[in-house]
Amino acid sequence: MHSGVPESGQPLLSISGVTVRFGGIVALDGVSFDVHRGEICALIGPNGAGKSTLFNCLSRLYVCDSGTIAWNGQALNQLPRHRMAGLGIGRTFQNLALFKTMTVRENVLVGSHSQHHAGFLRNAFRLPGVAQVEALAAAKADELIEFLGLQAEAHRVVGDLPFGTQKRVELARALASQPQLLLLDEPACGLNHEELHSLGALIRDIRDRLKVTVLLVEHHMGLVMGISDRVVALNFGKKIAEGTPAQVRQHPEVIRAYLGESEETAS
Repeated sequence: MHSGVPESGQPLLSISGVTVRFGGIVALDGVSFDVHRGEICALIGPNGAGKSTLFNCLSRLYVCDSGTIAWNGQALNQLPRHRMAGLGIGRTFQNLALFKTMTVRENVLVGSHSQHHAGFLRNAFRLPGVAQVEALAAAKADELIEFLGLQAEAHRVVGDLPFGTQKRVELARALASQPQLLLLDEPACGLNHEELHSLGALIRDIRDRLKVTVLLVEHHMGLVMGISDRVVALNFGKKIAEGTPAQVRQHPEVIRAYLGESEETAS
């Protein structure tokens, strides 16, 4: 299952001593771990463990009180939010953030705009190169629609589609920005058993065929243990374990904090 990515060399993403406080509440307490190129890394923990807070720090929605987040060796702490997608970090959300009155294809095309910083300016003034940019974005959108099996829905309004299909549209839109790292925020939430099985295969395909590194927050332990190369476990804002799925599954603190919570989530 492992992607064979060496643990040596500079990590794609390096989180070092990250602490976040909200008033008197410590949401993250000195969390450190690396994400290496080509791996699927999962972030697990009970509700309130700090997983979403960390994702929001990576997206620059939250600012760390202390610690550093480095991307390809470059500190992100002072980087403006609007530059994140252009760096090569894509994200999906636990609560869908789609344009419900637009078609599937239109939603996917929105994702390509972060790759073309001058796209809106070129369109406004019909500057040279706009036709080529539009053609490349359209070709990429069509490629992703096919990759995610959305051809039959491409021209349908997103709001009319089932929840599981909408989640694939959001995934296509995130991939349209051609990220090096894809942040998946509870991708299994709300999916039925058949959709869940397909999701695991799809995430592996994204890593293997599109060469995208994946960091996911997920509660469904069957999915996490089935597809992850490495798992990082949080509880009360602290990292309590890190290792292969087998190592983390057997870690006493993880069993107490999370896996022992519910037999259903661990199945």
